[in-house]
Amino acid sequence: MPHLHDKIDFTVALFIVDRGRVLLVHHRRLDRWLPLGGHVELDEDPEQAALREGREESGLEIELVGERPPTTSPGTRALIAPRFLDIHRISETHEHVGMIYWARPVSGNLRRAEAEHHDLRWCAAEDLDHLTPPVSSAVRWYALQALKELS
Repeated sequence: MPHLHDKIDFTVALFIVDRGRVLLVHHRRLDRWLPLGGHVELDEDPEQAALREGREESGLEIELVGERPPTTSPGTRALIAPRFLDIHRISETHEHVGMIYWARPVSGNLRRAEAEHHDLRWCAAEDLDHLTPPVSSAVRWYALQALKELS
């Protein structure tokens, strides 16, 4: 998806954990192992974006893991907070605010988004050091944290 704004966009990243393994994708354009995720579109909130990206990129229906405060009332809807936030530079003039979620699969059949990914792989902690190309230190850290907290 192209950038929505000139200087900054909001994105979601999903570390989906099942049976002691985390799901990573080998991104076709970036040639990197990454969590599933993408831009928050103009007509959706971060939770909707996370659920959509999980479905589009893996074929799985997922549930986000986190706390939803009991503050929903008319005109207000409480959202599950991301586990972490970051901001990362995409180009000299553009950044992404990343909302990093933990998730679990609920249903569906795993399938790769062929136009976007070379590969889609469930990885145990020990697999993270053997991916080619090597996984970044940030992705490795988040993956290990998700595995520790959800396994």
